[in-house]
Amino acid sequence: MNLLMRPLALVLLLAAPGLTTLARPAPDQPMDTQILQRQDLPYTFNTLDLDSADGQRHYRIWIGKPTHPAPASGYPSLWMLDGNAAVGALDPNLLKGLANGRAPLLVAIGYQTPLRIERNGRTLDYTPKRSGVSEQRDPLTDIPSGGADAFLDLLRDRIRPQVAEQVKLDAHDQTLWGHSYGGLLVLHTLFTRPQMFNHYAAASPSLWWDEALISAESQRLKAPHASLLLMRGSAEPATPRGPATAEPDRLAKQMMARLKKVSQLKLEYHSFAGMSHGETLPASLRYLMQTQYLR
Repeated sequence: MNLLMRPLALVLLLAAPGLTTLARPAPDQPMDTQILQRQDLPYTFNTLDLDSADGQRHYRIWIGKPTHPAPASGYPSLWMLDGNAAVGALDPNLLKGLANGRAPLLVAIGYQTPLRIERNGRTLDYTPKRSGVSEQRDPLTDIPSGGADAFLDLLRDRIRPQVAEQVKLDAHDQTLWGHSYGGLLVLHTLFTRPQMFNHYAAASPSLWWDEALISAESQRLKAPHASLLLMRGSAEPATPRGPATAEPDRLAKQMMARLKKVSQLKLEYHSFAGMSHGETLPASLRYLMQTQYLR
């Protein structure tokens, strides 16, 4: 192909029906911080900064505290992965509505970057370690991966205690939400540390990332006394780079079938009609907050 024709061909390819859902957000997309400046919401926001144990990743945690006094048991809390993107996805009208429900403490765990997504950090932090692999690389991006347990240690041992120093938390009402690789981490947390949270919400989890590993982890789950909300868009492909398949939700259905056999695990599956992978991020956060806190 003539070099001058390649840009036009690329544009036409991305415009083809069914392929736009595979396109990933621009890597330089800025974080939307408008909601942090709002003065008309029943929330006040402050930040907490800290580094990873090896000093290589720099986290920023946005803490949204309800303006009403904490219940005697403490605030319920919603812990959101990909915090930079999660902050931009918060619906101000929904936050206003939460003032009449069970408004949770909002904890958005992100990175010290002006960008919406910090790809290198999240790829390492949100993916499990494969056994027998000395140098683990991500199958999609070739970025270093496999740091999920170190990240969860940081969340348990440093992030959560520092948040609890500022705000009283209800130890029996804590929810972990994540989308895509974040959804993968939500499932890994449930399967390997089921007592870490009470409720788990996995939106469009990257089940394709290592089907055998995730399946093996799920089969070891025993009576967790927890709930799992699994969400997915009906227009999502089975994998980010794979061809269209007749059953793009096959892995999600198989996961639900396995988990139905786990005693004391409350399960819900929700499909967003016509939504792509990217669209499910804000939609899943809204759905979770509406169903869990507006009652």
